[in-house]
Amino acid sequence: MKRIVLFLATNLAVLVVLSVVMSLFGVGQWLTARGIDYRALLVFSAVIGFGGAFISLLLSKTIAKWSTGAHLIDGSEGQAEAWLVQTVRQLAQRAGIGMPEVAVYEGAPNAFATGAFRDSALVAVSTGLLQSMSRQEIEAVLGHEVSHVANGDMVTLTLIQGVLNTFVVFLSRVIGFFVDRVVFKTERGIGLGFYVTMIVCEIVFGVLASIIVAWFSRRREFRADAGSARLLGTPQPMVAALSRLGGLEPGALPQSMKASGIAGAGVMALFATHPPIEARIAALQGR
Repeated sequence: MKRIVLFLATNLAVLVVLSVVMSLFGVGQWLTARGIDYRALLVFSAVIGFGGAFISLLLSKTIAKWSTGAHLIDGSEGQAEAWLVQTVRQLAQRAGIGMPEVAVYEGAPNAFATGAFRDSALVAVSTGLLQSMSRQEIEAVLGHEVSHVANGDMVTLTLIQGVLNTFVVFLSRVIGFFVDRVVFKTERGIGLGFYVTMIVCEIVFGVLASIIVAWFSRRREFRADAGSARLLGTPQPMVAALSRLGGLEPGALPQSMKASGIAGAGVMALFATHPPIEARIAALQGR
């Protein structure tokens, strides 16, 4: 979840900065001074939308290190670090990607992978995870993260976010222009109604867009779990790691498992970047 939150937060920040810069240079006013040039607005929206997404992707490793306090290791720090680096190297070779940077950060059991390129990614694990899991379980988690990199999940997420950003920017300005003209009766240029409506629409559409991003994120978690099982040759280590994270007995599932899907988990489940652990275990076990 860490890498998704970081990516979305960075994307939103960049999107706002680009919108402000464009407004300061008068681009927004030029597009709406005498009416909307829809083609020009679509290009403008794509530049803002994809610009925010790709800048977020390019900054993802730097932002991740800074925000988590992760420090890179090369294996010379001790036996545990040497094993960690060697394990990531072996998994990367099996997955057919370049050796990622390996980092450790202080925190509760968790791990993440990020980066713009498959051959220069970052895989980071928390001290809590290293202290609470067996080496086989840690290897499964590392396989999961390496699979994210091999699957190109961050790039795909960026493309999806870029498309959604484009529509958010485009539709919010179209609706803002319409409300400014029809409701606020602005006849020349653009008035306060445009800016108020545009901001409200960007927030609303941005929330709706995050549901789509979360849905994709949940799908890719299942794929990364399956990728870990392939890299290790068995799903059992990943099942054990997920069970430990979920506080379950390895291999055991609660009786309410069938009702724990997205449809039965309430509205907030739509915004969840990860599926329920029970559902992930069931998928690995072929249930």
